[in-house]
Amino acid sequence: MFADTLFRAEQMHLLRMMIWAGLSVLSGTAIATLLTMRRIRSPLLAHFALQMAAWGVAIAGVTAIEWRGLAMRDLTAATRLDRLLWMNVGLDIGYIAVGATLALAAWLIAKRVAAVGAGVGIIVQGLALLVLHLQFTAAISR
Repeated sequence: MFADTLFRAEQMHLLRMMIWAGLSVLSGTAIATLLTMRRIRSPLLAHFALQMAAWGVAIAGVTAIEWRGLAMRDLTAATRLDRLLWMNVGLDIGYIAVGATLALAAWLIAKRVAAVGAGVGIIVQGLALLVLHLQFTAAISR
């Protein structure tokens, strides 16, 4: 893969990450606003919304930092990017596992729906990040 092709693929990946971050913040805020306006007391939805918004802000921050440091890569830097990407895929799978563990333990052991909502929010974010990272991996593997 040529450096300019890799650069463009990385730009597109970061753009997709920023779009996902924006959608996460928007959906989390919309759910929280809806709950507040209608005076609905739902710990499950409130904690889900909190996870969506918090992850969206974190992803946006990391993506903005990566965008500022975006540059053409030589072979060594491209190899580091590939390894970092595979590490992120592993972390994404870990996020999904942690979210599932939290949701299941909260439901089966403590019957706490707030923690179930947080766990589901973590699962959603982990799955989205996994898809985005695997798309980028497929793009640079060609």
